[in-house]
Amino acid sequence: MTNIRITYYKYVKFSTHFQLLVKTPGGKVVYIYVKKRGTFPKCGDCKSKLFGIKPSRPRERTSMSKRLKTVNRPYGGLMFILVIDRIIRAFMMEEQKVLKQLIKEQKRREKKATAEHKK
Repeated sequence: MTNIRITYYKYVKFSTHFQLLVKTPGGKVVYIYVKKRGTFPKCGDCKSKLFGIKPSRPRERTSMSKRLKTVNRPYGGLMFILVIDRIIRAFMMEEQKVLKQLIKEQKRREKKATAEHKK
């Protein structure tokens, strides 16, 4: 395979790492042009791979169906499941604030009632 003359038949007329030498069933040796591999989309927060989403090139992603690009949860195709934890934590903090306010109000009422009872 070393002394064979091969012509580049596509857009690049010189040797690159996207070309593979392959022998066809007819006995000819030709170059196969390999496309770049797609990457997994990454989480915006922790920069880890988003699993359940097919790795693809940006141009391929435009023609892919929605089913292949997203995961069925809040912020499915954009961020990791940590977002759900953050949403729950924020909700619990708000609930805690409301509870503190209720307890404060209850103590104030009890104080007022005991003050009136002493009179």
